[in-house]
Amino acid sequence: MSETGRIAVVTGASRGAGAGIAHALGAHGCTVYVTGRTESCSGGSVAGTIDETAQRVNAAGGTGIAVRVDHADDDQVKSLFERIAEEHGRIDILVNNAAIIRDEMMGRTKFWEEPINVIDTLDVGLRSSYVATVYAAPLMLPQRKGLVVFTSSSGGVHYAFGPAYGVPKAGTDKMAADMAVDFREYGVAALSIWMGSLLTDRVRKIIAGNPEKFGHILDTAETPELTGHVIWALYNDPDVMQISGQTLIGAELAVKYGITDDDGRQPPSYRELFGVHPHPQFDHMMR
Repeated sequence: MSETGRIAVVTGASRGAGAGIAHALGAHGCTVYVTGRTESCSGGSVAGTIDETAQRVNAAGGTGIAVRVDHADDDQVKSLFERIAEEHGRIDILVNNAAIIRDEMMGRTKFWEEPINVIDTLDVGLRSSYVATVYAAPLMLPQRKGLVVFTSSSGGVHYAFGPAYGVPKAGTDKMAADMAVDFREYGVAALSIWMGSLLTDRVRKIIAGNPEKFGHILDTAETPELTGHVIWALYNDPDVMQISGQTLIGAELAVKYGITDDDGRQPPSYRELFGVHPHPQFDHMMR
């Protein structure tokens, strides 16, 4: 069992946001379980795999552990957390990031023009986050300290690509709020973080291919690593329980904690750019 570094789990971390978050947590010395469906083939490395992300975590100074998990399969998720229980006995940080985003839902089509399976976002995205947290919770409660983060976006409060995208984002924000109520007496915080436009490897290639058309993205986008550094700051914030249950904007948290992005940039928040902000939850409770 690790006595110094924190134990983190980042779901859906073969590429994109999850890969960047895992990389950043590795830079803070975390042991990071990197989950996803894409792993390196025996014939050679495949770009965007859990193995590749684990190697990046190692290179950053942490310990990356790649575990192939299909988050649509509850038994595979259960096995993941049973393995972590056996190897480390605890989890300090859980980042629920796994999601299915189908190309058909990202165009300018109406929802009835898209294939029915675009709504699989309710399974791998919303439901999978619930399942992962159910199995992670027993490994967090004994420490009386922990952090569960749901990666989300402003699409939960405004139209973005249609209901298959927006509904799970709104549900994710609500899930964090309600889980925080049950977690509170155990000192475990649950938060939903809105990420902005992300400078993933895919987006960087698009910009490089046509900088005149897409170069402006660099003015407002943020790296996935920024969210990872914000998550680390939240975990170490002695007052994090005071904001548990809230949906927060990652760019604003970066300002609060004095975190800058690549080249010292301070990406703007969606509140600043578009006047969009999270909805607060009422304090009224029913049991």
